[in-house]
Amino acid sequence: MARRGGFSGGMPGNMNNLVKQAQKMQKQMEQMQEELEQQTIEATVGGGAVTATVSGKKELVKIKIDPEVVDEDDVEMLEDLVVAAVNEALRKADEMVNSEMSKLTGGLNLPGGLF
Repeated sequence: MARRGGFSGGMPGNMNNLVKQAQKMQKQMEQMQEELEQQTIEATVGGGAVTATVSGKKELVKIKIDPEVVDEDDVEMLEDLVVAAVNEALRKADEMVNSEMSKLTGGLNLPGGLF
């Protein structure tokens, strides 16, 4: 009696290899994610007035403010500098994560926000 599709109940060789490659890539991605979370990224704005440091987890870990830019009559400018520094540091963290992940995925167009 002929078997349907010619397979003996197991996965075809190509499919089995694909699953193994996906599992390997998943492990590599998990390891890389752990490594990225240990890194920190800095962004400085206002000519060095404010520096924000974020982790690879995209958590703010430090703000450094040059005392010379602290002006009680212009707190709004300082607030704007802090926001700009944090946003730039977060943008750099995203860039770092995306760059490292694309090395693993070989430029596959994976859905946004996956990492």
